[in-house]
Amino acid sequence: MSPIERLLEIMARLRDPETGCPWDREQTYASIVPHTIEEAYEVADSIAREDFDELRDELGDLLLQVVFYSQIAREEGRFCFDDVVTSINDKLIRRHPHVFADARFDSEQERSEAWELQKSRERDQKAGRSSGRLEGIALALPALTRAVKLQKRAARAGFDWDDVEPVFDKIQEELEELRHEIREDAPHERLEDEMGDILFAVTNLSRHLALDPEAALRSTNQKFERRFAYMESRLDAQGRALEECSLDELEQLWQEAKSEV
Repeated sequence: MSPIERLLEIMARLRDPETGCPWDREQTYASIVPHTIEEAYEVADSIAREDFDELRDELGDLLLQVVFYSQIAREEGRFCFDDVVTSINDKLIRRHPHVFADARFDSEQERSEAWELQKSRERDQKAGRSSGRLEGIALALPALTRAVKLQKRAARAGFDWDDVEPVFDKIQEELEELRHEIREDAPHERLEDEMGDILFAVTNLSRHLALDPEAALRSTNQKFERRFAYMESRLDAQGRALEECSLDELEQLWQEAKSEV
């Protein structure tokens, strides 16, 4: 028995109506989703820390999510794990005609355009009609990631600036609109709307610079944590707490942290 066959057998036993695990038996597609998202982020975290022993374990946890969904679907007569594997096999072959067929592309742009065209055909076939340019982008994606995907789809249709300068102008325009709403004591909903426009414009700037805004913000979060921890450590050594410091003292400590970590 192969390791994957063993895993499928274990999952089936965990879901057995009579002898299985009560927790596993009561799970549904929806109840597993938060665990799936968490496991995907733990995979990303292991990669960021280059902890490859942990990555092996986290990939196993992520694989378990696929097996779990597949077992529930098999019980309901919808599909099984083999169907999932067959589906991705077929999709990879369809989307790589330059590898598995005789298609030839003269540039990376041609290859990318062919990839997107094939994805669009698949969306149309699934929908049974010609789908909109922005259809099929998962709502559950992190907002920054989804914004990038929306913008890329629009850009492929020609709705984009040719260079980065107008993006800076757009960010400035959105900042001024938020300032105006603040001065006008606008309601929370208006401020939220304008803040969303700023974040969308900044995401657009990241895309034009070929940067992943999600990865950039994740990196900045980690940097902030390191520097804040440095400040706490320095004050702990003095027997003081952050709350006891003036803003000027905290700023001085922050500048020191920036030079150290």
